[in-house]
Amino acid sequence: MATTKIEFAVPMSCQSCVDKVSNVLNGMDGIKNFEVDFSQERVVVESSLPIHQLQAALETSGKRPGPHGFHIYSSGDLSQGCDSIGDHYNPYNRPHGGPNDNIQNRHLGDLGNILSDESGRAAFRIIDKHIKVHDVIGRSVAVTAQADDLGRGSNISSKMDGNSGERIGCGIIARSAGILENTKRICLCSGVTLWDEKGATS
Repeated sequence: MATTKIEFAVPMSCQSCVDKVSNVLNGMDGIKNFEVDFSQERVVVESSLPIHQLQAALETSGKRPGPHGFHIYSSGDLSQGCDSIGDHYNPYNRPHGGPNDNIQNRHLGDLGNILSDESGRAAFRIIDKHIKVHDVIGRSVAVTAQADDLGRGSNISSKMDGNSGERIGCGIIARSAGILENTKRICLCSGVTLWDEKGATS
């Protein structure tokens, strides 16, 4: 069967990450060979498998079941990934705490923990009576490697970030358009939006 060589960009922070990726790929039928480059954070796979199957396997290798801290951060700067998003959103200069604590005893961005299942997926809905959406547009959210102790620990870090560890995923908070607020007209002749067609060359 014909094979295809595919290169993936895979964030890896330690040898343990390399081992996890290697273990996942070693256990899959249809992979002819692969190379994991830690320094370049790159994985090259030669395989007869569909790309989406390989991608799903690589994504699974980095997921950790259990509780993970979830917070709003002060900046939406992703130029250096999750390292450049600043500290927890804390406009009132309070100590770290839990989402149910009095606002005097928590960062505004302290949203507690989310729980991921064995596949590493987490489904959640959070309501916070102190946060206004328009105040956090353009800031960021991140998931951390460890559970947040909600400021109940005995060390200094507990009052800063809840001992929740490194940030393993982040994104910018943005406002999506409401229903019928971002309509597009499709040209029947080409099947693309009129906006896209306007910039196309004939």
